Formats: sequence, C-alpha cells, structure tokens
Amino acid sequence: MASSSRALTRFGAAATRLSVAEAVRPYANFATQPILRSPAAISNAARPAVFRQFARTYANASAPAPKKKPGKIRTTFKWLWRASYLSFIVGVGAIIYDGYLDRNPDDQFTPDPTKKTLVILGTGWGSVSLLKKLDTANYNVVVISPRNYFLFTPLLPSCTTGNIEHRSIMEPVRQILRHKKAAVKFYEAEATKIDYERKVVKISDNSDIKGTINETEVPYDMLVVGVGAENATFGIPGVREHSCFLKEIRDAQAIRTKIMDCVETAAFKDQDSSEIDRLLHMVVVGGGPTGVEFAGELRDFFDEDIKKLIPEISPRFKVTLIEALPTVLPMFSKQLIDYTESTFKEEHIEIKTKTMVKKVTDKTVEAVVTNPDGSKSTITIPYGLLVWATGNAVRPLIKDLMSQIPAQKDSRRGLAVNEYLVVQGARDIWAVGDCAVAGYAPTAQVAAQEGNFLARLFNNMAKTEALETRINELSSNLNLKPGNVTEITGEIEGLEKQLRHIKDIKPFNYSHQGSLAYIGSEKAVADIAWLNGNVASGGKLTYLFWRSAYLSMCFSSKSTRLFITYDYINKLLARNRVLVALDWVKAKLYGRDVSRE
Repeated sequence: MASSSRALTRFGAAATRLSVAEAVRPYANFATQPILRSPAAISNAARPAVFRQFARTYANASAPAPKKKPGKIRTTFKWLWRASYLSFIVGVGAIIYDGYLDRNPDDQFTPDPTKKTLVILGTGWGSVSLLKKLDTANYNVVVISPRNYFLFTPLLPSCTTGNIEHRSIMEPVRQILRHKKAAVKFYEAEATKIDYERKVVKISDNSDIKGTINETEVPYDMLVVGVGAENATFGIPGVREHSCFLKEIRDAQAIRTKIMDCVETAAFKDQDSSEIDRLLHMVVVGGGPTGVEFAGELRDFFDEDIKKLIPEISPRFKVTLIEALPTVLPMFSKQLIDYTESTFKEEHIEIKTKTMVKKVTDKTVEAVVTNPDGSKSTITIPYGLLVWATGNAVRPLIKDLMSQIPAQKDSRRGLAVNEYLVVQGARDIWAVGDCAVAGYAPTAQVAAQEGNFLARLFNNMAKTEALETRINELSSNLNLKPGNVTEITGEIEGLEKQLRHIKDIKPFNYSHQGSLAYIGSEKAVADIAWLNGNVASGGKLTYLFWRSAYLSMCFSSKSTRLFITYDYINKLLARNRVLVALDWVKAKLYGRDVSRE
C-alpha cells in the first residue's frame, strides 16, 4: 500500500509537467485499475493529495482558453465592411425600385380643355427645366421639338471618343412627360413660323417617313420659345462644308467616325509619310469649354487606347487648338488659364491664340496670326479632322419672329426679353436659352435657371387666377347670404393674403454657380462661386469634382419615393447617372471602343 501511494504521488507530480490533455488521459487509465476501484486501498494521508491534484488538473483541462480581444483596427475594418456590404444591398435595391417606378408611373388625367394652352418650343436646357418644375394640371401643355429627347451637352465631347455612349446622355422627352401629373401633348416637328398676331405656330414634319399631313398649325394662349441657336460660321468660306460641329448627338457620331477614318487611313499599307502627318493632325477651332474639353478627350484617346493598338502611328498624332482671343477659357481666372495652357503644353497640344481663320478647304485651314509685335502673318495648317466649336447664330425661326415685332428691330443676337423673360413688343410670349438676349452668357446654366424661373412664374399665375376667381365668387355671395357675412368676409381676407404673397414674385436674377472644364490627363479646372468670392482649383482632385458635379447634374424624369430619403436617392439614382457612371467604369477597365461606327 505504501508503494502504491508513492506511485500515485509521483504520477501526480509528473502530470503537472505535461499538457492538459496528456495530464487528464492517465487518470482515465488508472480508473480501470483495482487499486483505484477500492477506496480502502488508499491511505488517509495519500488520499487528499491525490484528489487535490486530480481536481486541479481536471479544472485546468475543462476551463475554456481565454479569448484574445480583437484590436481596434480590426474592429473598425469589420464594421466598415459590414457598412459597405449593407450600403451595397440598399443601393441595389434602390436602383431596382427606382427602375420599377420609372416603368410604372402613376396614372395621368386629361387637363380641363377650358384652361389656357401653353406651347413650349424646344427640348433643350431651358424648356426641359421648365417642364420638370411646371404643374401641368394648370394648363393644356403642348411641346414641339424636332428631337424627342433632352441632351446633356456638357458630356458631349466625351461621346466623340467613346468614353461615354451617346444613349447615356440622352433622356427621352416622352419619359419626362409621362411622369407629370396631367397629360402633355408632344409633337416631333420643326416650328417653321410663329404668327404672334394670330397666336399660332406653324409646324412641319421633318422625319424621314412622311404621313398624309406634313404641315399644320398649333394655336396657343401662352408661348415659350426655347429653340436655342445654330452654329455660327461668321461667313468664312468652307466652314460649313468641311468642318464638323459639336452641338448635337449626330455631330458627335460624325466626329467619332471621322477620327477612326483618319486613323485607319493613316495605318494603310505604304501610306505616304506627309499624308500620315496630315491625317493625324486634328484641328479644333474655339478655345471655350467645348473646344478645350474635346482637345483633352482626343489626346487621352490616342495616349490611352490608339497608342496601344496601333503603336507605329501614334507618335505622329498631333492636336492644335485655334483661338481668336488672346487666351483660351476667357471666362476663367488667369490662374486657371495659365494652368490649362501649361497642361496642354505637357500633353503636346499646341495652342494658337490671336489666330483668325479666314478660309477652310477639304485638307487645309488658312488663318491670320497676330504676332507679339503687332504684325500679322498668314499660315496654312493641314488637317485630317477639323472641329468647329465657336460661336452661336440666330435661327431662321427667330429671325422671322424678330422681323414681325418692331420692338426687336435693334436686337441682333436673339429675342430681347425683359426681367420676367417676356419677349419685348409681343403678347404672351416668353423666351429662354440661347435664343433669348437677357444680358447673360449663352450657357446651359443660364438656360436651366431661366426655365426654373418660368415654371415658378407660370405656377404662380395659375394660383393667382384661381384665387381671384374664388374671391369674386365669394364677393358676389355677400348679398345673397347675409347670415354668413362674417364667415365669408374672413375667407376673402385669407384668400387676399395668399394672393398678395403669390403675386410678390421677383424678376429673374441669374446666380452663377461656377465654371468647369476638363483639360485631359485626368485633370480639370474649376472656378466655383463660394460665399462672396470664387474658388479656383485645377488638377486631379478637381477632375474628381468635375465628374461628381456632372454626374449630379444629369437629369432624371422620375421622383423616387423610397422611404424618407427620396430626395437624396432621386438625385443619386437617376437613370442617366447610372448609365454615365457605368460607361466611365467600362472605359477605365476595358478601354474606349475604337469601332468606326
């Protein structure tokens, strides 16, 4: 018995030097021995020591190992991942819901035929901004335009190189009108004449497929003219015949086709060296935002895509920007002008300022350059592609209307309007956008604000008319119902108070929000109005701001009603915004499409 006790004691001591798992296993084996099955076999002195050792070992084996607390960085990333995952799920759901609302709008009702007929000409910035804010239940609204879509023109230069697909910056007008409260009529037609004496608009069908009726008249009570302007050639010979303009979708498509024609022809077998230099010389006339952005997009296209696909001709590619003024981007600050010019120099884009184009042929541009000493010299520039991106001219429709109105005889650049955008000398006619002369630059930003102003004006006019009608009805009932004089008088006073508030609409005042321009190499310049001054910036961070700003400005025809954040999500999840963002991602991952068509 003494030897057994000593053995058990030595075993307990050895167990402390083993691992927990190894220490517990021998006790299970010893439990099968006869000595442990007989409690009397263990002395009273040895029993407590053995049991205490067994208890300690068993407790250590059964206790869970202490868990190591995760660090703060790991916890932060864990919550960030969860938030990102949740945001992705919510975003996808919101996009699906937004698309459902777009495809399933609320039912519309037919407006009262006794109400006034409001005719809107054009589907540009001014007209579409008016339509989006206008309460169509107050009028019989008719929209007339030769194109059945709205075009987001700031991103048009990106379409010429395949960075953005043209469908992504087009929004069907009927899609916009379908989401209005009251039904709106739309005619895809060209307005050929405005007879302001008879208050009718003559329209003609300009589509390729003609019906039995090609011309007709549309009467109006109120007319908004927003037909824009056409490209100005300044009477320079050959411009209209040999240049590409950049104002419509078909212009961007024509430029894209011609770029690839020049590239593929230059890569043709045994092509003459001088002809290759001519074909790969792209000339842009106009140093405004459109011309500068197109030059930057063109340079990126060759550096990032053509250079990889056709490396043998890429070093001979050249871009020249011609501007008649002393600087490009004259609406920007001098700091940003200098930054743009230095960036173009790094990108090997040649800028020719103080250069006036005098003649254009199918292969050359003749221009007069004013030298630093004041002397002038004539130069001839061979080109493969010539893009004309400067100046606006009055459309024939506007010229004809101006000739009918004596008060417009001194106006040269468009319809002169007053502070409420009413065409001077005409009844019930308003004008917005590039066809109107309101003392502001002909930009999309001005046209959009003019359209929003007219929407508020027309909505107030309708409310005013309804209140005045109600006041007249109540006033006539004062003598018929003498017992209700106090009640009727109180209602009239309340309506008159509303009327005074509604009538107090201030004249149109343009608020400049700033100017943006892309200059290539993922750089942009921005001159943004901030408080009482301007903030000027340029570079890659400004490029990200340029993209986010243009993405947020893309139009949307629907009004998403998702929980309480519908205003934010509507701004974020517009159809065109999603398409433009996907185009940017696709071009970054797979490159621009170099197909000819």
